[in-house]
Amino acid sequence: MMNISYKNFIVEILKKTSDIARLNFGKVSGITKKGNNNQVLTQADLEISKFIVGKIKEFYPNHNIIDEEVGVVDKSSEYTWVIDPIDGTSNFASGIPLYGTMIGLLKGGISIAGGISLPTFNEIYIAEKDKGAFCNGEKIEVTNETKLLFSLVAYTLDGHQENPSFTKDECALMAEIILNTRNLRNTGSCFDAIMVAKGKFGAHLNRTSKIWDNVAQQILIEEAGGIYTDFFGKPMDYTNPLTKAGSNFTLCAASAILHKQLQIIIHNKN
Repeated sequence: MMNISYKNFIVEILKKTSDIARLNFGKVSGITKKGNNNQVLTQADLEISKFIVGKIKEFYPNHNIIDEEVGVVDKSSEYTWVIDPIDGTSNFASGIPLYGTMIGLLKGGISIAGGISLPTFNEIYIAEKDKGAFCNGEKIEVTNETKLLFSLVAYTLDGHQENPSFTKDECALMAEIILNTRNLRNTGSCFDAIMVAKGKFGAHLNRTSKIWDNVAQQILIEEAGGIYTDFFGKPMDYTNPLTKAGSNFTLCAASAILHKQLQIIIHNKN
């Protein structure tokens, strides 16, 4: 393994992948992934995925990898890189500039480093466990707003055609949350989580996500002073991560005080 810190490695990778994304933005179209019309894939996803996986194999050849496009690379390591080449691919493929790349690193089941790029804004976010969260070198923190009613909240919602009653029930819960916030937002990308880490949004919720949607987001929000749990307030479970590439994850991320207020609404409605 070459002598380079995880933080510097992630930052340098995200700089390169941002260049790839910007070169492709507006020039590629997406195809719907088989079996899920909510999921889109572009050539840029594959190009970025190939680049990141190749660099991990070069610098950390003994580490595991979970990549949304490549799948699982098992090296029997306690370290696992978790990658989403383009989060917000539907936006990217449609020419909507709200998308990013996410890279997280687990040691066992704990997120110890992570980074997210927002290529449109020339921003790179990075965090290491117990060392804070930063945007282009500047420290970021979650909001100090104490009332949910005065906060913008992001709620990512995917339609469940195979279970329409779930979607309808979720919309009823979302309505309850809207009535207790300033308003609701949803970009369908990691932009929402970044806005929580920067203190612009009070919270971000999602009931349909994968492990690669969470690992980088979690450490950024936690190192910015926030709380990151599953939808119902339980700790995120990344134990034996290589077995969870296909698992569904839920999330509720917010400042501590707003997280508590959201959990009261969620548990009262369920």
